[in-house]
Amino acid sequence: MPTLLDPVLDLLMLRGTVTEAEPIAARMRRLRIEGDTLAGLDVRPGQQVRVLVGSGLTRRTYSVWRYDPSGAIELCVLDHAEAGPGARWGRSVQVGERVRLGKPEGSFTLRPEAAHHVFVGEETASVPFGAMLAALPPGARVSGCVETETAADRLPLPHSDRLNWLTRGDASLPDAVRSLAPEPGGIAYVAGEARTVQRVRQVLVREAGWDRRAVLTKPFWTPGKRGME
Repeated sequence: MPTLLDPVLDLLMLRGTVTEAEPIAARMRRLRIEGDTLAGLDVRPGQQVRVLVGSGLTRRTYSVWRYDPSGAIELCVLDHAEAGPGARWGRSVQVGERVRLGKPEGSFTLRPEAAHHVFVGEETASVPFGAMLAALPPGARVSGCVETETAADRLPLPHSDRLNWLTRGDASLPDAVRSLAPEPGGIAYVAGEARTVQRVRQVLVREAGWDRRAVLTKPFWTPGKRGME
């Protein structure tokens, strides 16, 4: 990272040190970043942070897996075959390395007052889902469909026994939502690949009768397109 830019970056971004780095699933690595500037932030379950990755000014966005108000943020970084700067950084970053990141942001967040909560997505969506599910009380009404490449890719999510887990290729997420047939009246959180997110939303709104405003969506990526969150 260019030394001359440090004073400017200190004004624009937070700073921390990687204190833990370990596999949390077959293709997912958990990173814990600690620092004084990370203490006392306003973090809502489901929000993201933008992280400077590599040696330049490239930023990538990651959902917050866990937040400790005393000054620690945990991220989970997915590794994949066509690894870009973010995946390469997540694969190689080690304990002791300094990290710059922005403040938590985003409106794809838990609606705790909802009568029931429906979660639909895949590996990239399971990280914010984990933060949201952890914030719900034990008696919350939860359902949903989560797709992964293999069973080994499944994150340890709270309330996971109430979710339908799919292995990629067995059934599509839109079809899984049709089978689930969640009743309108709650909030649905749909995230992951952009076109799949759109199709799931259509199933909920057009077929299941959900109010469009009750279906929260977050397209994290789409094949062949760089730079999506």
